[in-house]
Amino acid sequence: MKSIVIASNSSGGGKTTVTLGIMKALKNRGFDVQGYKVGPDYIDSAFHTKITGKDSRNLDLFLMGEAGVKASFSRGCGDLAVVEGVMGLYDGKGIDTSYSTYHISKVLDLPIILVLSPKAQVATFCAEINGIINFKDAMIKGIILNNITESYYKLLKAAIKKNCNVEVLGYLPKDERLSLKSRHLGLIQSSEIEDLEEKIEICAQLLEKHLDMELLLEQFKESEKYEDNFHIENKGKRIAVAYDKAFSFYYKENLELLEEMGEVIYFSPIADKELPSNIDFLYLGGGYPEVFIKELSKNKSMLYSIKQALENGLHCYAECGGLMYLTLGERALEERTLGGDPKGENQQEEEQLNNNTVGFFNGYYTLTKKLQNFGYAKIKTEVENNILPKNMSINCHEFHKSFVNVPEIKVFKLSKEVYDGSQKNWLCGYIKRNTLAVYGHVHFFGNLQWFEAIFK
Repeated sequence: MKSIVIASNSSGGGKTTVTLGIMKALKNRGFDVQGYKVGPDYIDSAFHTKITGKDSRNLDLFLMGEAGVKASFSRGCGDLAVVEGVMGLYDGKGIDTSYSTYHISKVLDLPIILVLSPKAQVATFCAEINGIINFKDAMIKGIILNNITESYYKLLKAAIKKNCNVEVLGYLPKDERLSLKSRHLGLIQSSEIEDLEEKIEICAQLLEKHLDMELLLEQFKESEKYEDNFHIENKGKRIAVAYDKAFSFYYKENLELLEEMGEVIYFSPIADKELPSNIDFLYLGGGYPEVFIKELSKNKSMLYSIKQALENGLHCYAECGGLMYLTLGERALEERTLGGDPKGENQQEEEQLNNNTVGFFNGYYTLTKKLQNFGYAKIKTEVENNILPKNMSINCHEFHKSFVNVPEIKVFKLSKEVYDGSQKNWLCGYIKRNTLAVYGHVHFFGNLQWFEAIFK
């Protein structure tokens, strides 16, 4: 399998649109394409899967470790691999390049194509390109210019040829038909965009016209096959996994480990009437339950089925959106004007309670306008419990605009390194009966002991 990395100088630089367009163009040419996403993101990888027809895989050195990244990469198959980067090329966990797209490219020895979206620049843009190229020993093989006119492209190409030592492969024209909406930290899910395939076909055709596809194909490099020791024995378990448009944030490798452990039964908390029968475990992953709360709340038989099963001791692991789903519902904070104050200068918050979710945890979630926790962190079990050993430590990733207030004891201490060398610490993670619920997203390759303790 030959591979390439699509990177940029920043988030919002056009990586996803160009990546999807290239994948589709390659598919149209008859290639079997394997997608990968650098970092912890679920949404971009779901777009890859939609376009290529095969499951995309994540490559995250912080969550998975180098051995886990290499194993995940080697599980992919096809003629060509397209790896979409994260943030800017050199941006990682902190103020250096650790866990960045560049770091992944070095570990896997993969060439890089830069996608850049210039605005009102010429010579200064060339200076920025040289800065990116010379900052580290990145294997940058070419540049694709994004969201520009033909005349601006011709000007920039001439300038880059004169001032920079890098090949310009072509450009993607500015076209409103290619717009993909965003929510929270990323794009709207692929399952929510009705005309996605039409948009990406348009993108592919534009790239075929304005990008030197033959020159791009020459930049792909034959990939190495790595060792994969991330396997477990079959324990004959029946595991129910919530999977629909409200719950879809799962790493492919996590599901593969569950499939090795036993039989995985996928079900929809929106559409199905109750949990699958005779299950040993329930896995509620992340997603957007708050967006689809009307559909979820109408399914009373499913809410009852889950609550009763958990009350009766069914083992369950819930992440982020799964945690929110297990509460009583949303505690909405509304502002109301007091004393006939027409300017709204004298206001207070009024709580509105919406009991519309499972209600296993006797508390509520609250949606917020800003991120509560975002980025990589370390989880450590601080409190004795019946599921995880005390002092067990693992890496995780959080991104959520909500918080929960439930009475159960918080069993985890999370810590995040700050750029000045200090640490931000907070508590999270709740255990009730045989249910563990936490905001942090975990890749099981990062610690198989964690996985085996939870799914024992």
